[in-house]
Amino acid sequence: MDRILQMEVFAAINDTGSFVQAANKLRMSPPAVTRTMNALEARLGVQLLTRSTRQLSLTEAGSSFLEATRRLLSEIDDAEKQAVGQMGIAQGHLTVSCSMTFSRLIAGPVVRAFLEAHPRMSVSLIAVDRVTNLVEEGIDVAIRIGNLPDSNLMAKRLGHVRRLFVASPDYLARRGTPQTPADLKLHAIIGFTGIMPGHDWHYKSGTTRGHVQLAPRFEVNDATTALAAATAGEGITMALSYMVADQLKRGELVPILPTYMPPPEAVHLVYPQSKLVAPKVRAFLDFAGERLKQMIPEVDLS
Repeated sequence: MDRILQMEVFAAINDTGSFVQAANKLRMSPPAVTRTMNALEARLGVQLLTRSTRQLSLTEAGSSFLEATRRLLSEIDDAEKQAVGQMGIAQGHLTVSCSMTFSRLIAGPVVRAFLEAHPRMSVSLIAVDRVTNLVEEGIDVAIRIGNLPDSNLMAKRLGHVRRLFVASPDYLARRGTPQTPADLKLHAIIGFTGIMPGHDWHYKSGTTRGHVQLAPRFEVNDATTALAAATAGEGITMALSYMVADQLKRGELVPILPTYMPPPEAVHLVYPQSKLVAPKVRAFLDFAGERLKQMIPEVDLS
């Protein structure tokens, strides 16, 4: 039996969640899908799916094999397109993910410009404040801030951002400016869970290390809401530098304790590793890379 067909059936079962829907997607009969899946497991000598009357679930072996299967099927698709001269044409649908605030301030405008420049493309921009699994969630490209522990991803560096505490001049005039991390305990803290999920803040300044247990008076999972409260003079919040670059320039917010903040964190475009990069992905990397670099602002904390 055709190995590629077996892999297509296995991927379709996981994409649709059932043997019957996989059969409809592949225009096969349900018994043929069942025979093909059984033949695949028999050939490999391992169980890939756990079946019950209500649901299907991947075994540990099935999870790793599915990732390899999707990668291989994608490379086969790209190879066929290359053979018929379509590799240079950006067309089809692209899925991009990034954080909520990065989407609003930076990624959204870049994606809209990309669509204008590539009329044969469509894009889903998924804005979520968590690390997405590109392969399992069907994401072509992601924008990530911070360390990249996943060695199975290719990365293109865009620039860097910094973490910093900020408050309005009005708030600092009323309550005073913290001079040490311990001073934060005397202030109204606005917690943004996206970058301050725990209340124990670890800091370093020169050879000095320590931590402060913060007690937010107001906590929210949306950066825009946290920054609106800080700009209104209601307290001190932590943000990433790109989020507050304009407010800092206008003097609406002021950085606090900059010498205690961690080093800059890199921003990358990441995408699944593949011998052949799909034309739609290559087009986005080439188009968005330089524009995103230009839109990530440098912030002077001196």
